Amino acid sequence: MIKDITAQLYAHTPSETLYHYTTFSGFMGIVQRRTLWASDIRYMNDSAELRHTADLVRQEVNRRTAKGHPNPGLLTRFLDWIANRITNGHMLFAASFRTNGNLLSQWRGYSSPGKGVSIGLQPASILACARSQQFEIGKCVYDPARQAQLIAQVVDAVEALHARVTDEPHLFGEIESDLLRIAAVLKHPSFQEEEEWRIVSPVINDFINAPVKFREGTSMLVPYFEFALLGEREGILPIEHLYLGPTSSVELSMNSIRMFLAKSGINPRRGVEYCQIPYRQK
Repeated sequence: MIKDITAQLYAHTPSETLYHYTTFSGFMGIVQRRTLWASDIRYMNDSAELRHTADLVRQEVNRRTAKGHPNPGLLTRFLDWIANRITNGHMLFAASFRTNGNLLSQWRGYSSPGKGVSIGLQPASILACARSQQFEIGKCVYDPARQAQLIAQVVDAVEALHARVTDEPHLFGEIESDLLRIAAVLKHPSFQEEEEWRIVSPVINDFINAPVKFREGTSMLVPYFEFALLGEREGILPIEHLYLGPTSSVELSMNSIRMFLAKSGINPRRGVEYCQIPYRQK
């Protein structure tokens, strides 16, 4: 039952150019290494990703308990298990894309002042790369009613499993992988303008022997996966378009970006474009 929920969430495929916002340093690394960094979702947006799902589960548990659920202990233990697994559970890695490559909120959130680009990649190429690396691609869900419906189905699945699996740790463990994949695409409604798509890794339960790496984050080390980007021609990134973010040196920066791309053998079909957003130094 829960696997059906996951399959539906990852059944959609993108048809528009997908943009990845990053700094100049990130941009050069992506082009030179032909990889994206997919971060552990527990470390994205200060753990807000999984905590939002935990909040949704809490709301559903409270609703059922208030209506006189016959087994409130099961629901409470499921909620406690989720709270523990947010920090100590399996790992899932994701990287973000937007269909809008020129959003002020994204320039502010994902690039340094005067040093940002959004890289427009061909959706078919991203999908092919994901499939070749056992990643899935899903469109984020922001609608509160849809999120509540999905979480209700998750709790229904827990109750149905409990009817035949009385060992609760084993029961909860059975759904962990699918629950993580569902959580990876449930985002707070306040982020709706992003229209985000995510590539999502297989679930990792043995990080020691998996190709997990670490990078410096804002206040901690962040685990990440390298997601290979492969174009139709070997070694050439499938970059279709590129926006330069707000900067005080538009002409020079546009020129050096074009030179860097040409030196790397990349000629975006739709070219390089300035975002046209006035630059205001912080």
